[in-house]
Amino acid sequence: MMKGSKHDPNAIGREFKRKLKNRELIVGAMVFEYLRPSLVKIFANAGFDFIFIEKEHAFFDGHELPDFVLSARDSGVPIISKISTLNRTEVTRLLDAGVVAIQLPRTESREQLITLTDYMKFAPLGTRAGAPCFGNVDYAWASVYEEDGRSWLKNANECTLMVAQIETKKGFENAEDIITTPHLDMLYVGPYDFSISMGHPGEYDHPDVAGPMREILELCKKHMIPFGTTASGPESAAKWIAEGAQFFDVIDELGLIDKGSREVVSLYRKLGDESNQS
Repeated sequence: MMKGSKHDPNAIGREFKRKLKNRELIVGAMVFEYLRPSLVKIFANAGFDFIFIEKEHAFFDGHELPDFVLSARDSGVPIISKISTLNRTEVTRLLDAGVVAIQLPRTESREQLITLTDYMKFAPLGTRAGAPCFGNVDYAWASVYEEDGRSWLKNANECTLMVAQIETKKGFENAEDIITTPHLDMLYVGPYDFSISMGHPGEYDHPDVAGPMREILELCKKHMIPFGTTASGPESAAKWIAEGAQFFDVIDELGLIDKGSREVVSLYRKLGDESNQS
């Protein structure tokens, strides 16, 4: 890239944070298995605001994920990635690949998020190692050195987001400590594991599940932290939106394939039955 280029590798994170600050409704697609650039394009064309990579439960090799992330960045779609464990190497590799936000599963304490902050942020906020030549800067070396190094690190820190994920009773009990942790940008409640922890597996809308979730939402509103979840359906989503939920993980590629496949087969079975009756 030529000196003087206006390329800004932090723009994608900055725009995502702008949407959060402006209280816009943000809708994300989840990816469980198929990290293909074509899937990025399909999700981008559909209008999703972000893509969530499920890296706690799914298996991805070392080659497909960076290509997927770069494709998303080129399409202007930020990536939120869950991590499998609170591990420095995993966190920094995802950020260096160009992931905009890191989501910590089973967040149960402020201390966990303080550790994650240390891994995610450049000095003076943390101890993340400098890597100014990978996907996080779109392989644009010149963009790093066009301005003072301290300013670039500060801008990069501001445009990298940390997401807490409450999904246990312990996380609920420590919710306010979690929500008030410095540098937290978003909070997601994982309803399935949360429902298990609350004694009602899969019952997202049960009062013993939805009630505590609403308490967490109210704490988020009090401390101005965007709250998100995965709703049980459109009716439930409408209620969450009305109450102040701002972002949603909506559906994954496996669910879309399953739904579309069943609908097509059902349609043709119906056409065949109608033909046999005529």
